Amino acid sequence: MTTIDDTGTARTAGLGRVTGSGDLILGFIGAVLICIGGFGVGDIARNNTTAQDLGLSAITYGHGKTLFGTVFWLGVATMIVAWVRLGRRIGVGSRPSPAVPSPVPSPAVPSPVPSPTVPSVRAMRLGVLAWAAPLAVAVPLYSRDVYAYLGQGAVFRAGLDPYADGPAHQPGPLLDSMAQVWASTTAPYGPFFVGMTRVITELTGDNAILGVYLIRLVLLPGLLLALWAIPRLAEHFSASPQAGLWLALANPMVLIHLVAGTHVELLMMGVLVAGVTLVVTGRHVPGLVVLGLAVSIKVTAGVAIPFVVWIWLSHIRARRAVRPADVAGVFAAVVGITVAVFAACTAILGLGLGWLTGLGWADRIINWFTLPTLAGHLVTLVAAPFTALNLQPVLVVTRAVGSVILAVVLIGLWWWHRRDERSAMAGMVWAMLAVLILEPSTLPWYYTWALCLAVAFTLPPGCRRRLSSSPPSC
Repeated sequence: MTTIDDTGTARTAGLGRVTGSGDLILGFIGAVLICIGGFGVGDIARNNTTAQDLGLSAITYGHGKTLFGTVFWLGVATMIVAWVRLGRRIGVGSRPSPAVPSPVPSPAVPSPVPSPTVPSVRAMRLGVLAWAAPLAVAVPLYSRDVYAYLGQGAVFRAGLDPYADGPAHQPGPLLDSMAQVWASTTAPYGPFFVGMTRVITELTGDNAILGVYLIRLVLLPGLLLALWAIPRLAEHFSASPQAGLWLALANPMVLIHLVAGTHVELLMMGVLVAGVTLVVTGRHVPGLVVLGLAVSIKVTAGVAIPFVVWIWLSHIRARRAVRPADVAGVFAAVVGITVAVFAACTAILGLGLGWLTGLGWADRIINWFTLPTLAGHLVTLVAAPFTALNLQPVLVVTRAVGSVILAVVLIGLWWWHRRDERSAMAGMVWAMLAVLILEPSTLPWYYTWALCLAVAFTLPPGCRRRLSSSPPSC
């Protein structure tokens, strides 16, 4: 018999204490409730009679939908509570050793010493997989992007160019199920991912439900790569691997959006952090190959690549003085390897650089998550008592200004953080955050770009308290 005490520790008869498993079990229960409730409130495929054929149509409207919506939000709340409790446990237990004078230890000093109350890395990995499992079979949540992926794959399958022709060129169940704002837009994704969507639609045809589950199978290796890489990246920089897994993967926002929501960021995040981990541990060439693959999934991953130059040079500097030939060789390798990988993916796909035209379609997203869009809204609000300004022309100006500032900030961050490996890693994280804040549009799950890299650094105590609602004594 298993019982859970008020500290989140499970006690199993004959087995004793299992550290933190109570919180992990609670999060799993929350994920199951989200999965069940999602069938009533999720983004089900349109013009599909599967629910009716199974006798479940009553859960998609009226009282049935209300009931399942209640179950869904109860699951979200349960998962958040479990995550907060887990964070408090990790925050209290992973105190720095006395040899570490600062909350952000350097690679040369010992890592934080985990207490017996902190779940092991293995337990955290199994917990993340357990939380993700029910979400992997849920109806798509919070977004219809997965249907857009399939629609772009169907366009390619039909012999058209997804970089020139939108899903509207291929009418059918996939087009019906996607958000119609993207019906006429071209694919903004790299050649590797677009090629995968074609293979998936070749196998599933226009069956939206099978397509969703198969595309999840393709994206889930990103979660496995992140589970492998994040603890190693954290340990390399003397941060807590458990805290890294808690922040970047056990995070309900990440799992619900990326696994249940089914976004390409799940795969990109895993490939990105795996490539960076290989680089910082001295395997520069394999790391650059993996980073080139990440760019072939989504071009934003390329923001991390320039910082590899400083990391590689810092590794050379640790052995001997850096010569001009070293600098030239590292620059050539970083550029040459990543370009070669991307070029190979592009050549295999056979569509050239058409993905560049798709990047601009993100401007259709208008929210307050980025400073340029926020500035556009504020300008129209401030001007409202005096004149009526249309938001769209204002956004053209504020977003153009934001793009110029972003370019300057990225160059400045790259040059400023050239000192050593740790500095370059910090610059990489700040650069990803700058893109999120200053690009024309951002969505919540985009923050995983920065989160998966930020695990290299120990959160300041005040920030950790705010995230996990832990008491001041933590």
